[in-house]
Amino acid sequence: MEKTLAKKVLAVDIDGTITLNGFGKIHLQALEKLRNLKNDGHHVIFVTGRSSIEAYFLSIFGGLTLLGVGENGGCITHGEIMTHKMIGDKNECQNAFSYLKKSLDEPIKEKPVFPRLTEVVLDRTFDIKNAQAILDEEGFNVGLFDSGYAYHINSRGVDKGSGLIKALEMLNADLEDTIALGDSETDVPMFRTVKNNIAVNNSIPELKEIAKIVTTKNSGEGLLEGLSMISDQFL
Repeated sequence: MEKTLAKKVLAVDIDGTITLNGFGKIHLQALEKLRNLKNDGHHVIFVTGRSSIEAYFLSIFGGLTLLGVGENGGCITHGEIMTHKMIGDKNECQNAFSYLKKSLDEPIKEKPVFPRLTEVVLDRTFDIKNAQAILDEEGFNVGLFDSGYAYHINSRGVDKGSGLIKALEMLNADLEDTIALGDSETDVPMFRTVKNNIAVNNSIPELKEIAKIVTTKNSGEGLLEGLSMISDQFL
């Protein structure tokens, strides 16, 4: 008797993973593949450093599961009537930003992005390790993360891995039946959480080191390649 594979959850980063050349243009063939997987009964959700609202809107237009994990795990937007589940604390992130503005000699300013509900997004104009050390010394309960596009201030313990766990609980889905796809530093916690993971070729070295599969192609082409490589076993 042919073995019936469990339905999967595909947790997909957006920028650098399903976009072209880092400019926010969606790789349409990759999106079509994800839609086909959703039509086959799998959940397909975006887990991104962008806002959860952007992820949610892309899921609508892409015909995917109506759930987006955004702000590096800080907020989940979901449901046929758009609803937000906020995990991070915007106030503590804003307080940390205000302190850094007073403490750093380097320029520090917010990046113009889609409004955030739980995090602060900054231009990459300062030493992030030094800034984190200053915040730790003052006892701020936040972390600084580099998405490659911007620096993000998130509540401590909030990341793509913890946000994905919350999303799986909402979907009543199993971590063992989840596949993660990504490319950047902010995807590392998600890859450490999900053992079945795919790093596209343009990923940072740290992500490639812990990935189960590393593709030979970049971004959307890499996503297609990676899914093809695991389709017989997982999909």
